Amino acid sequence: MNASLDIKRRYRTIWISDIHLGTRGCKADDLLDFLKNTESDTLYLVGDIVDGWRLRKSWYWPQAHNDVVQKLLRKARKGTRVVFVPGNHDEFARDYSGFLFGDIEVATTAMHETAAGKRLFILHGDAFDGVVKHAKWLAHLGDSAYTFALSLNHWFNVIRRSMGFPYWSLSSYLKHKVKNAVQYIANFEETMAEEARRHGADGVVCGHIHHAEIRDVDGILYCNDGDWVESCTALVEDTDGRMEIIHWLGQAGLSVDTAEASEPKEKVCAYSSSRMLGFLRSMVSSAPSTP
Repeated sequence: MNASLDIKRRYRTIWISDIHLGTRGCKADDLLDFLKNTESDTLYLVGDIVDGWRLRKSWYWPQAHNDVVQKLLRKARKGTRVVFVPGNHDEFARDYSGFLFGDIEVATTAMHETAAGKRLFILHGDAFDGVVKHAKWLAHLGDSAYTFALSLNHWFNVIRRSMGFPYWSLSSYLKHKVKNAVQYIANFEETMAEEARRHGADGVVCGHIHHAEIRDVDGILYCNDGDWVESCTALVEDTDGRMEIIHWLGQAGLSVDTAEASEPKEKVCAYSSSRMLGFLRSMVSSAPSTP
C-alpha cells in the first residue's frame, strides 16, 4: 500500500472495465492497488474483465490476476454490490446473465441512478462496434495487432525509464493520432449516446474502446471508464452524484519504476490449486469459438 494513501477513498459508485485478465498487458498490480485503496457502495465491472479470446489460445494466469479476482469476490462478500456486465472478450459470461458468481451479479446491461437523480444506462459497447458485430475474424486480427503494440509499448518504456523519463503509452498515442481512429471514437460516442436516449436514460457508461472520457453528446452524458492495460483509469461517482475519471497511476503516486522494481518474480498459479480458476477455465474453454 502506498504511504500517501493511509485512508481509503470512499465513493458512492465505481466503474471499471477492460482489465483483460489473462493477458500480459494487464496491469493487475496497479488495479489491485486501486481496489485496496478505494471503497464504494456499488462497483460495476463493465466488460472485458477476463480475456477469454487470449485464454482460449494459451492459458496465462499469474498470481496478480488471481489476486484481483479474489479481491473482487471479497468486496462482494463484504457488502459492496458488484455488478458484472460482460464484454466481447468475456462474452462466455453472457450465458450466465441473471445469475450470481460468488455474490457478483451478472447482467448484459444495467441501469444506474446517481445521487443527483440521473439515470445512466450501462453496457460494454461492443454490440455497437461494426467490426466486432459483423466481422469477428477482423476483430481478432486487430486484437493480435493490439497485443503486439502493447508488447512494443513495454520495451519502449523500459528504454524511457533507463533514460529517466516517466511512463508513456505509445499504443494510446498512436491510436488517438490516427485520423480514422479519432473518427471511430467520435462515432462510437454518438452511437452510445443514442442508445442511452433510446432506453430513456440521461447518460451512458461504457468501456470497449480504451478511451476514458466524460462529455455531453447532444444532451446525453457520455462516460467511458477507460481501461487497465494502458491508462489505468476508473469512473467514479461521489456522494452528491458528481462524476469523475480517476487516473490511478497519476493520482496514487505509484510510478511504474517503483511498481516494477519492487515486484517479485512472477508466479503462475497451477490450474488445480483453485476451484475458482477451474470453474473460470472451464467456462472459457467451453465457450464457442468465434469465426
